[in-house]
Amino acid sequence: MNYRDLGNTGLKISEVSFGTWAIGGSWGKVDDSEALKSLDLAIEKGVNFFDTADVYGEGHSEELLAKATKGKEDQIHIATKFCRGGDIFAKETYSLESVRKYCENSLKRLNREAIDLYQIHCPPTDILKGGQVFEVLDKLQQEGKIRNYGVSVETVEEGLICLQNPNVKALQVIFNIFRQKPLEELIPEAEKKGVGILVRLPLASGLLTGKFTKAHTFAEDDHRKFNENGEAFNVGETFAGLGFAKGVELVDELSWIANGRESMATAALRWILDQQGISCVIPGFKNRQQIVENLKALEEKTFHTEELQTLRTFYEEKVKNAIRGPY
Repeated sequence: MNYRDLGNTGLKISEVSFGTWAIGGSWGKVDDSEALKSLDLAIEKGVNFFDTADVYGEGHSEELLAKATKGKEDQIHIATKFCRGGDIFAKETYSLESVRKYCENSLKRLNREAIDLYQIHCPPTDILKGGQVFEVLDKLQQEGKIRNYGVSVETVEEGLICLQNPNVKALQVIFNIFRQKPLEELIPEAEKKGVGILVRLPLASGLLTGKFTKAHTFAEDDHRKFNENGEAFNVGETFAGLGFAKGVELVDELSWIANGRESMATAALRWILDQQGISCVIPGFKNRQQIVENLKALEEKTFHTEELQTLRTFYEEKVKNAIRGPY
């Protein structure tokens, strides 16, 4: 395992870490026993950082992490998130009283005394512009409930707003071969300010595994079924905002990235890790096989200059204008 600085937090985290949305819920059927075995395997392989949220299975993924990291709290770092358990547009959701309650509930489920990285979970832009929520997080940090805080953002604009606050230590962004906009300004600015970058949805909801055809159907309780067009939350969270059919079509044009590499998925993860300023990627998983497959990105062949330019041109000419919603 290779480890990278999480900005200037002092934490060194595994460059391939894991997100736990899929084992919490909204990604189809999940088996808790397999989820715990998968977490154990990841830890055995050197993964020391996991991302979760209080709404992943209504706290279920936090509870699973508590079981998997029992006795290893000092070695395994956890990032969790808050706000989407309430009305994200209401200012009361971000009050000291509300956020303290969200935080204490997460601490109880995680069975921890402090949260390593506490993140606002994709709040509206106006909340970030107002800035009061950062003062609330400063207070919780002073109380010792959280060690560092950051923001999971939907757009580059939101990320740049967050970087104006010197106490924001990490940004979680959607970034992959289909979503290259953060490379232009956000990631360089974050690096300049010592802010960590956590990459979520690195495989564009599974599209970049190359395993889907247009005929594939998803389970009714899978967000790739019920949020393809942004029916439940931001459209960009599902298939990078491209829609499934368009995404599969574009993936077909990317199959060459697997040439001389383990798979399309490991190549897609390697592309992210090859970019300057990235702290880690946090792909999701539901079983041990996916843990093993994603970790193969660590040994994957890097992309040379010509390949990188080809992928940038592909994004500019074929992808950028097909993405729906602000990003």
